[in-house]
Amino acid sequence: MTKHENYIRRCIQLAKNGLGTTYPNPLVGSVIVHNDIIIGEGWHYQSGKPHAEVNAIASVKNPSLLKDATIYVSLEPCSHYGKTPPCSDLIIEKGIKKVVIGTIDTFAKVSGAGIKKLMNAGCDVIVGVLEKECLELNKRFFTFHNKKRPYIILKWAETRNGYVAPALTNKREPVWITNPYSRQLVHKWRAEEQAILVGNQTVIKDNPKLTIRHWSGINPTRVVIDRSGKIPIDSSILDQTVKTITITSEKFRQENHHHLIYETIDSKNSLTKKICDILYHHNIQSIIIEGGTFTIQSFIDSELWDEARVFTGDTTFDSGIKSPILNGHIASETKIENDTLRTYYND
Repeated sequence: MTKHENYIRRCIQLAKNGLGTTYPNPLVGSVIVHNDIIIGEGWHYQSGKPHAEVNAIASVKNPSLLKDATIYVSLEPCSHYGKTPPCSDLIIEKGIKKVVIGTIDTFAKVSGAGIKKLMNAGCDVIVGVLEKECLELNKRFFTFHNKKRPYIILKWAETRNGYVAPALTNKREPVWITNPYSRQLVHKWRAEEQAILVGNQTVIKDNPKLTIRHWSGINPTRVVIDRSGKIPIDSSILDQTVKTITITSEKFRQENHHHLIYETIDSKNSLTKKICDILYHHNIQSIIIEGGTFTIQSFIDSELWDEARVFTGDTTFDSGIKSPILNGHIASETKIENDTLRTYYND
């Protein structure tokens, strides 16, 4: 691995500290190097707060070194005024002449303009170091802006013999397939994504809260599909403690309340595409689809998914609801005590 790659990899590590807190902005990390020694580091941690390059520059104890230093950044520095001033202007102002960038920012307001401004100011700019890894880092941001929909993560747990739920029971609560460590990991994921979606049958049978209880962070926006208005009014997702979007038909639409929003879809045709359009309208860059089987399968069949995270628990059911059918390559497989977690990507 080259010197440039090592420093960009460190930028990626720093950027990941902002996962779940930077929306709607991308994840960005930055490192400043002088004579092969890191003299400054920073990452973007919240929208409206200083960007990674600003934090990295501010962390340098001896600013006089900047004119002979190299700044590394995982994503092209911005060149436009948003909630904060352009980072490319600050780099130029501080006299930093060498800039190494992981990947260009395809967002229309940036898209090469930051690089052009730096080069016009006489900076030596290198672009495309660990580009694949830097694009992966911001897969949510790029999917949202380039495909006009959220980055879609499918998630379910199944038994060793391929069931996601047992035969119907009288209890309105979840039947756990995985161990507590796997369930805690799911709550960590919820803190990292903007929204979580289920169908009405999952709400009717399990009465889930769809919140973070075994991790710290921001609760995701809850999204539920209830075109036929079957969800009981005492369901946990209607408690108005977290922003909740109910996708229903005009016939069952209700008045919006605090944290409770109704969106309507009048046709079953292209249902998943219309759901994605609604989510895009609400500026949701990423979503976990947790169930049930019919809902998950509809996104699979529509080819509207990017990643799938599938737990296999160390248990079996004699009968019940079969797991979704997914064709995709396994990117990774991990053991969590007696559970197995497989991650798939949609090529």
